[in-house]
Amino acid sequence: MFNLIKSTLYTGAFVCLFSCRSSAQEQQAPFYNDIQTIKAYDRIYAPPEEPILFIGSSSIRLWVDFSKSFKDFTVLNRGIGGAVTEDIDRYLEDIAFPYHPKQVVLYVGENDLLKAPDAETVFTAFKKLYVHLRTKLPATPLLYLAIKGSPSRIQLQDKAIKANQLISTFLRGEKNTTFIDIYKPMLDKDGKMQPGLFKSDMLHMNGTGYAIWNKLLIPKLMKN
Repeated sequence: MFNLIKSTLYTGAFVCLFSCRSSAQEQQAPFYNDIQTIKAYDRIYAPPEEPILFIGSSSIRLWVDFSKSFKDFTVLNRGIGGAVTEDIDRYLEDIAFPYHPKQVVLYVGENDLLKAPDAETVFTAFKKLYVHLRTKLPATPLLYLAIKGSPSRIQLQDKAIKANQLISTFLRGEKNTTFIDIYKPMLDKDGKMQPGLFKSDMLHMNGTGYAIWNKLLIPKLMKN
């Protein structure tokens, strides 16, 4: 009888432990594991001091020839593929503030277009991120790359254009900020998107697309 009770208690405890772990995993914020991987990497390989920090979604994370393109600068890439603005905001304590960046390059907002009902919602999320960023980096120069036009998301482009306008207008009234319009330079002479700037998914850019970004961005980066 004692063994039966003991076995029952053990089984119950195991089930509870498993359920608690499953519940905890379900409650984890998006990209939690990605952040833990970044932190583990930083413990093995010390990040550079006071880098130009690139944060945002997959267009940051997948930057073609990143180290080669910015070989004359001290840079650090902490992009998170698939992230929306709220995700970057949530993890500022992990992917921004610890590095004490001397400059921040930000690309975020495009993924927000998928669920945001309007451009104002995208802008509101950006403004919240910006305010939080300024709590610990009040004077750090910020370069914001406009939301690009992706052929696979052409139905969202009116929303993207309006969001870019709202963010651009806001940043003009802020100190140490620069809005870099990469949207228009990526269009052809007729104002249409150029599939040749993108990979086969028509969402992520190839080297030709990034060459346009590099040309616009590099003159604004801070030298070592």
